[in-house]
Amino acid sequence: MIPYSAPIQDMRFVLNEVVGMDRITSLPGYADATPDMVDAILDEAGKLASNVLAPINFSGDQEGAVLENGVVRTPKGFREAYRQYQEGGWNSVPFDPEHGGQGLPWTLAMAVQEMWQAANMSFALCPMLNQGAVEALTEHGSDALKEIYLGKLISGEWTGTMNLTEPQAGSDLAAIRTRAVREDGHYRISGQKIYITYGEHDFTENIIHMVLARLNDAPPGIKGISLFVVPKFLVNPDGSLGERNDLRCVSLEHKLGIHASPTAVMAFGDNDGAIGYLVGEENRGIEYMFTMMNNARMGVGLQGVAISERAYQQARDYARTRVQSRDMTDAKGEPVSIVRHPDVRRMLMTMRAQTEAARALTYYAVAALDVAKKHADPAEAAKGQAMADLLTPVVKAWCTDLGVENASTGIQIHGGMGFIEETGAAQHLRDARITPIYEGTNGIQANDLVFRKVIRDGGAAAGNLFAEMRETVEALKHLPGDDMAAISIALGKAVDALEKATAWLVEHGKRMPQAAAAGAANYLRMFGITTGGFLMARAAMAALQGQADPDADQRFLDAKLITARFFADQFLPQAASLLTPITEGHRTVMALSEDQF
Repeated sequence: MIPYSAPIQDMRFVLNEVVGMDRITSLPGYADATPDMVDAILDEAGKLASNVLAPINFSGDQEGAVLENGVVRTPKGFREAYRQYQEGGWNSVPFDPEHGGQGLPWTLAMAVQEMWQAANMSFALCPMLNQGAVEALTEHGSDALKEIYLGKLISGEWTGTMNLTEPQAGSDLAAIRTRAVREDGHYRISGQKIYITYGEHDFTENIIHMVLARLNDAPPGIKGISLFVVPKFLVNPDGSLGERNDLRCVSLEHKLGIHASPTAVMAFGDNDGAIGYLVGEENRGIEYMFTMMNNARMGVGLQGVAISERAYQQARDYARTRVQSRDMTDAKGEPVSIVRHPDVRRMLMTMRAQTEAARALTYYAVAALDVAKKHADPAEAAKGQAMADLLTPVVKAWCTDLGVENASTGIQIHGGMGFIEETGAAQHLRDARITPIYEGTNGIQANDLVFRKVIRDGGAAAGNLFAEMRETVEALKHLPGDDMAAISIALGKAVDALEKATAWLVEHGKRMPQAAAAGAANYLRMFGITTGGFLMARAAMAALQGQADPDADQRFLDAKLITARFFADQFLPQAASLLTPITEGHRTVMALSEDQF
């Protein structure tokens, strides 16, 4: 099995040269995130990912999680790996020191989490969902709930889940039937939830479920849904564990991928009703859950980056060692490694360029979230939040689509061996395939981008981003070399197309919602390609400047320039090609009647 090596050099480059880590660490509360500390954290995280998590990824996929007599057992080595993760303090990196967190930037935390997701996505799903539970309680929980649960969740001593989906209520949360009944000091919860990631497991002694439910006298629809903390074990006043709550794992789903991650069907209140505690106010559960959901959407987008990286590394290393066919320039010579063949190089460059663009986009979006959380100027904090909100659906959808695409390309590079499970290439595609679906399908993300993030504010947040892109286009024009000129031209044309598409949506979207929705997926793809190209252009500028330093890693910087040029040549032109499907495509999308499909 080809090992995983965390791409720390590229991560540092993106953090320092593209995102601007110094800008983030200068924010109030982040002074402890010195360059030396950031480097040390990345290095140590890389060791855990490569030496502990990656070696059990394939075996975990083969063994899978199992439910036996009501108890979920994770694959061999997973529980021990979680203990190392938890004891190392990795779960606490971005959280409030008041409750035991380290208070470090989310931008750094996401870089670290990319390593977990790439090394072992099935494992990393557990801390990802726990992270969302911490965010929801931090933002909306009472002081009493925070006192009882936050410290243990932040330390990783307990883990959290997100319970939304029901058999009849997938993305349509208004159809939720799980019930909550008021009782003295708490609520009784009854109902069934499906697709609950790590709803039951053997990592920790307690699991804290965040559950959406409806009170009997609540208003209909999503306005009548509340959010509750429902622990597996009740907690005594002294913090010790009390009796088992009335909830259980009924079964585990049999899935295409992420086999080592237990995806549970959870039953609440089969007997007297599970005891739950209200988060915030009644009937505001959807609002609170979206704090958790948006955190998870960013994390899922990061999974797309991570799987792309893992699939790329495996395909690259295989191509270096797989000997087959002669070099096209030496027909009489000996067979060579397939990495010498132009079409294999094309596929590898595609995987590499898309992965680097997706990584830059994700880190850039999370950096905006840090600005929103920490900037001293409310106006700048609001701009950061608007940017993070705008980019969250793009990160989630575009990066996960690329994760699936790149994992598939990785199999293609392996040839027939890629279709054989023993190589491990197929696992990456199977694992990646869920990411465009969960935490809101990518079609939902596209609608969110179009209607909530662009049309709602008249394109204001998008306009701020486009202004940054235009500055980069102009800066490229003043730099030497054909590469900078070509990137400038390609990026300029892509921005032109994206601005035209945005203007069309702002003008027509409210009046023609069906037309806007028909073009939404293409618009999100255009948005991802253009923003990714903008950040790759930034990377090219930084690499060119860095080459002036004789002590710099010239081979790394040269590869950065080549990859950025490849993205500009191969992908940025696709943005303009999507303009017509966005503005006129609804005419054919909606042309067939239902019975013609």
